Amino acid sequence: MTLPDHIPAPPERFNIAQHLLGLNAGRAAKPAFVDEHGSVSYGQLAERAARLGAGLRALGLKREERVLLLMLDGTDWPVGFLGAMHAGLVPVAVNTLLTADDYAYMLEHSRAQAVLVSGALLPALSAAMTKSDHEVQRVVVSRPVAPLHADEVEFEAFLAAQPPAAKAAATGPDDPGFWLYSSGSTGRPKGTVHTHANVYWTAELYGKGVLGLREDDVCFSAAKLFFAYGLGNALTFPMSVGATTLLMAERPTPDATFKRWTGGVANLMPTVFYGAPTGFAGMLAHPALPTREQVALRLVSSAGEALPAEIGERFQRHFGVPIVDGIGSTEMLHIFLSNRPGQVRYGSTGWPVPGYEIELRGEDASPVPDGEPGDLYIRGPSAALMYWGNRTKTRETFQGGWTKSGDKYVRNADDGSYTYGGRSDDMLKVSGIYVSPFEVEATLVQHPAVLEAAVIGVTDAEGLTKTKAFVVLKPGGSATEDELKAFVKDKLAPYKYPRQIAFVPDLPKTATGKIQRFKLREQESKLA
Repeated sequence: MTLPDHIPAPPERFNIAQHLLGLNAGRAAKPAFVDEHGSVSYGQLAERAARLGAGLRALGLKREERVLLLMLDGTDWPVGFLGAMHAGLVPVAVNTLLTADDYAYMLEHSRAQAVLVSGALLPALSAAMTKSDHEVQRVVVSRPVAPLHADEVEFEAFLAAQPPAAKAAATGPDDPGFWLYSSGSTGRPKGTVHTHANVYWTAELYGKGVLGLREDDVCFSAAKLFFAYGLGNALTFPMSVGATTLLMAERPTPDATFKRWTGGVANLMPTVFYGAPTGFAGMLAHPALPTREQVALRLVSSAGEALPAEIGERFQRHFGVPIVDGIGSTEMLHIFLSNRPGQVRYGSTGWPVPGYEIELRGEDASPVPDGEPGDLYIRGPSAALMYWGNRTKTRETFQGGWTKSGDKYVRNADDGSYTYGGRSDDMLKVSGIYVSPFEVEATLVQHPAVLEAAVIGVTDAEGLTKTKAFVVLKPGGSATEDELKAFVKDKLAPYKYPRQIAFVPDLPKTATGKIQRFKLREQESKLA
């Protein structure tokens, strides 16, 4: 693995919270994070994080013990995340859209000794703690919406009770820094353990090296901070250059997004937006879509799922700004394969991010030639240490310095870019030939009446696999099954067209907006 020569490795003593806060010591008065309630400057952020860490240590928490972070995006989130790591503790950032059963599992699995929680999410946490035998030292509540119990303390009061820690914990670059839970589309979510240095590498290699973020940027991410994608977008990347981040607690609906694009919160107009293909499709179909003159966007990023070329092209025609599509993962922390500003090939995921190596391997684990699909493997400095308490899955994913992503890709011989072929477990074999669901979906959404599509394999009466498409039409859109079949046949090899098409009002998705094809497969199996 070859890293760019101009980027120094972190020193032997390295605390990522201390590093990010220290980079901005000369920007004490500049807003670091802004939400609908107010803002926190870089100077305030440093003080509040040091107070938060000191408060947690005063509870008796020891180095590397976990702190569950169940908070909506807002100015208290970075304080909790950075404050815990400043003290040498390990924040466990969790999805705010889960159930009490999920949180009970995460409390027990992580053995978290304290919880930082938003007031609106306190009922779900309380239900989880009732279900679990695990006990925590203290629950710290940001912006409570109801009177607190004796074992709960308000966030501001918790900060005020302790002077700022005089210095950060003497952690090293390879020490556990924080956890993120994988989406858990099959089985329980996996606790993915990242180091202090992993954040540094993603910011240097991608945030600065590929995106070229600047100090004068205003960043806004549809992906929330508890996701690996959102964490880089809205916290570590902006802080690495001293930019300002606009945070939003509510769902990233088109209306909520447009309000912020056009300066409707704190008169800030984002120059950088990070989204996902599903969100872009919804925005482009929305009647209140702003004009290019109403926004200040200079850079737009996409990840979470592959971006259909048609969506990228339509967005660029409307706003005059290309969408820079890439792929990352919880296990690699952020994007490792990407298009880049000034070099966008729609329909592909671009080229390896400098500092990362990519291999495509066949079923026998040997490299595949250009033009043929293979399993995607990545080697780079931001790979997670492990899945906590799950040796089997750790060994399956982290293999001798390489991380197996679970995605199928093809390398294009003409320019070395990579084209997405679907998840490895989603690939279909129809008439003895592999078919990528994503390729069929990307073709269907090119039809002017189609908003979204998902394709799965179903077994026919003769026991053979055939493709079935689930299609969501745009508001007011109209199309027939035969019309869409003919549309796909005209653009792809004939064997790839969907043999069945079902029109549905919506598609099952993860909290990140990824289509959950496995739920469609489960639905079909029940009907069979």
